[in-house]
Amino acid sequence: MSTTTAAGTSTELVQGVQIPIIGLGTWPMMGEDASAAVSQAIANGYRHIDTAENYGNEEAVGEGIRRSGIDRGQLFLTTKFNTRWHSRTGVREAFAGSTRRLGTDYLDLFLIHWPNPAQERFVEACEGLQQLMDDGCIRAWGVSNFKPAHLQRVQAAGLRVPLNQIQVDPEHGQPTQLGWHAGQGILTAAYSPLGRNGTFLSHPAISGPATELGKTPAQIVLRWHVQHGRVAIPKSAHRERQRENLDVFNFTLTQPQLAAIDALETGAPPRLDSDTYFH
Repeated sequence: MSTTTAAGTSTELVQGVQIPIIGLGTWPMMGEDASAAVSQAIANGYRHIDTAENYGNEEAVGEGIRRSGIDRGQLFLTTKFNTRWHSRTGVREAFAGSTRRLGTDYLDLFLIHWPNPAQERFVEACEGLQQLMDDGCIRAWGVSNFKPAHLQRVQAAGLRVPLNQIQVDPEHGQPTQLGWHAGQGILTAAYSPLGRNGTFLSHPAISGPATELGKTPAQIVLRWHVQHGRVAIPKSAHRERQRENLDVFNFTLTQPQLAAIDALETGAPPRLDSDTYFH
């Protein structure tokens, strides 16, 4: 059973399963860099680690977990699989491969990385994930980079999608997508939650509250995600920044401050279009 060290730092994913709100993203770290960052993050208090088959670092992440000495039951571990496994039996093969590389016998959360709609098999993959959950191999499942049209097809098959991991930051707010999630009871996990180039971190809507509250701009943005009810997966290998990214539960942004950050939305689509991009 996953736990967190402070009240309010996790949220319910499915009945009986709590997901820590701040996780450690591990892309594009590889090898020793990934192992060291994961071990250090766990020492800094992280209890949610996010990786993927396509990152090529599951073995290194598993080594970092072992190196940390943490009990497996105290950690929430997420990974994702590629479209080559989009079938009921393929999902089970993907699970076997990921758990072998990570050195664990179960996963807390297993995600389809990209829908690849042209392949016409992502619904079948979701059915395979549900079977893995029913069999007790995973505690929860979800998807990544699914648009509402993809999610509707999964729901039409009688499946409830607990979580969708997508790109969200102040300039890529995806309000239509997030509104659809909210209406369907789908938890949003934000990857690249601090953006790719970080230019918006110097905007007064973010730097102003940072100065006023004695926080970093990154902490303000992560708090913005938290108050909007999202899980956020920032990547950092830097010891102090890892600690800062977790330290976002002891202050609150006002509604005007949240609205000012919301207003940074540019209408730009995600960096990659999940109707055509996949791996």
